[in-house]
Amino acid sequence: MLWDIDQTLVDLRGLGAAWYTAALAEVAGVELRRLPSFGGRTERAISTDILTSHGVEATEENVRALWLALIAVSENQAPTLASNGRALPGAKDALNDFATHGGVVQTLVTGNLPEISVHKLTAFDLHEHVDFEIGGYGSLSAHRPDLVPAAVGRASEKHGTEFAPTSVVVIGDTPDDVRAALDNGAVAVAVATGQFSAEELADAGAHTVLGDLSDLAAVRAAVLGDAN
Repeated sequence: MLWDIDQTLVDLRGLGAAWYTAALAEVAGVELRRLPSFGGRTERAISTDILTSHGVEATEENVRALWLALIAVSENQAPTLASNGRALPGAKDALNDFATHGGVVQTLVTGNLPEISVHKLTAFDLHEHVDFEIGGYGSLSAHRPDLVPAAVGRASEKHGTEFAPTSVVVIGDTPDDVRAALDNGAVAVAVATGQFSAEELADAGAHTVLGDLSDLAAVRAAVLGDAN
């Protein structure tokens, strides 16, 4: 299982803009004037856009400097994240439930950086059953579908088994999450808890669209099919 984080498991809307404002000022001495779309995109894509649109060359050195500043801001605010957002309905129950199913591996495919992923999930006590070590993160590529085989490959190496594409489930709230699954032959489960409607997610090709994660039986059926 490859979980997205923002608007799938947690709602921390508004923090991204604040964090990038602080990070860009620190790294480039520039005031943030334009914010690109965040939904479904990776940190590498977002950071590249922000630097370029503010007249800063998006070299690898500059991108990574921006990430270090973002991580520092996130770490500083980690103790108060829970007061600035919420875990989305059913998230904790779903994570806990799948941890009881033998053979299910839960990790991430998220646009976030690894360190920020830990901060966000730990703030809401959603970290216990997620294997952060094998996730596919936004530092890898600007192209979200690239994150899926990265995570699957790490899981295969760690567990000594090959995961067939149809045994991989991507759960997210954007058409980009859906496409990342479909481009890799995986199962796409979408939740309409973000900026995209259930209709838009279905049109993107999701195999199942859920209103949220609160109906545990429906989540199990979407992920496990007849095996639940």
